[in-house]
Amino acid sequence: MLPTLKTFPTTKLIGKNLTFTYAKYRAFELWNGFMPRRKEIQNTIGTELYNVQINPIGFDFGPNEPFVKWAAVAVSTFDFVPEGMETLEIPEGLYAVFNYKGTAADAPPFFRYIYTEWLPNSEYELDNRPHFEILGEKYKNNDPTSEEEIWIPVRKKP
Repeated sequence: MLPTLKTFPTTKLIGKNLTFTYAKYRAFELWNGFMPRRKEIQNTIGTELYNVQINPIGFDFGPNEPFVKWAAVAVSTFDFVPEGMETLEIPEGLYAVFNYKGTAADAPPFFRYIYTEWLPNSEYELDNRPHFEILGEKYKNNDPTSEEEIWIPVRKKP
């Protein structure tokens, strides 16, 4: 379960977002609102879907702490944004990239390992940039053979 360290380039995304907490998790609602409309987005790059989370500074992953979640796709330009959708630009930066295989229901222990075991014992700390998963061709919703990449923003510890 060791990550690969990669520099993610500045990337433009168009999609939808919602603010919620882990206790009142609304990702299903977010993706149900996005998926039927994703074909309206022009100038897409690739076929991957981006499941992005933006945490406030000092976020402690508590069950009632709000964060912003995005359902989005990468685009080459922001020239046309469908009504009801918004833009997000992920800045370039270093990421720890983990490969995850399994269902969303089985993911919490994997994320717990990243944040409570791998990260504290590594030479890195969290950076204040978006966290995201890239859902590519091996992603299959609610399938135990589904695969995705988990990108955690990091920087060297001082």
